Amino acid sequence: MDHRAIIVDNEVNKKELIELIQQGQGAFHFASELQGAVFSHAVIEYWIEEEARHDLKPLVNKTNQPFRTYSSGEKKKALLQFVLSHQPDFLILDNPFDHLDTASREALAAQLQELSAAILMIQLVSRIADILPFVTRVADARKQSISWEPANSLLSTNPSISKKDVPIPPPPKPHPSPGPRIFKLVNVSVAYGDKPVLKDISWEVKPGEFWELSGPNGSGKTTILSMITGDNPKAFGQDIEIMGYRKGSGESVWDIKKHIGYFSPAITYRFRGNHSAINMLISGLYDSIGLYVKPSETAQLLALNWLEVLDMRAKAKLNFRDLTEGERRLVMCARAMIKHPPLLILDEPTSSLDDNSARLVVNLVNKMAAESNTAIIFVSHRREPDLEAPNNFNLEMTAAGSFGIVID
Repeated sequence: MDHRAIIVDNEVNKKELIELIQQGQGAFHFASELQGAVFSHAVIEYWIEEEARHDLKPLVNKTNQPFRTYSSGEKKKALLQFVLSHQPDFLILDNPFDHLDTASREALAAQLQELSAAILMIQLVSRIADILPFVTRVADARKQSISWEPANSLLSTNPSISKKDVPIPPPPKPHPSPGPRIFKLVNVSVAYGDKPVLKDISWEVKPGEFWELSGPNGSGKTTILSMITGDNPKAFGQDIEIMGYRKGSGESVWDIKKHIGYFSPAITYRFRGNHSAINMLISGLYDSIGLYVKPSETAQLLALNWLEVLDMRAKAKLNFRDLTEGERRLVMCARAMIKHPPLLILDEPTSSLDDNSARLVVNLVNKMAAESNTAIIFVSHRREPDLEAPNNFNLEMTAAGSFGIVID
């Protein structure tokens, strides 16, 4: 079959593009007499919402487990089975490997390879390395018109990078020293009911260190983060030290959180307010998502200096929601860093980004690590080739729970 791939970025209107494919219009005339189905994270989010609102879960109607609690790999497996039950002539694969670890990606790729003998595949792809090996023709939706080229003619372009000649601004005021270590976990184990998640995890992070936290879907990365931020009650009674506090010594969650900067794309997915880019950045000084007080001139100047680092000073007054997804990620990473917290946690900051936007985010993270004494933990399912983290704490799953290995 003549399988296709369409290169997109975070500025392409994928909803309109998918509609054109389904209607068989223009460059997609080959699909005009065919019935298609969409395989995307957006469809998964739709069914999660339907489950919450109406208790509908056709993707997993033979189980009592809520669909939202499935791992990313399990959700995609259920969606694929669901769309295949309708016997489509073609599948629109919208970044099918997003949110998946290496093993899940390989399993899905093998399944799609097998299905490609009978079903036409049309892949929307933000990361060129993700193009399926059986694709024969590619088109670039970032251009004014879509034209098909042989897959082996594909060339990648490199983006501009954050201005390395502009140093990141200093903190508005220094943080108290956290001591010789940011946190230390010793033989930490966590289970939920009869399901073990973590087994004898020992990990120490010192001021200024740059770590990547990796591991398969469901290996416990989120659980470890919740132990560090103080959000997980299962931390009590364990040998954990955070910011100089022994867990259970009378510290409050706020005692911990005021020392931590945090960003996850879920923060912006849920954000519905109307705030300018500069005000969103300033809000990091007040630990709010969006600005609800009048900022000082000093705060505004600090934010403008950060926007200069991001090469976005001209977009200071633009509505945050009108920025591209890549630009929003840059602003939110800078927002989490604006006070130079002792610890910065970036949870999947490049998920669902195109190649260029992801590289810009990674370059910014590298720059913040090199020019500050903030300890940074970068969490990702995908190995970012440009990430300069010298330390990697990798979780490996076993039946007794995940254990951690420091990879040099």
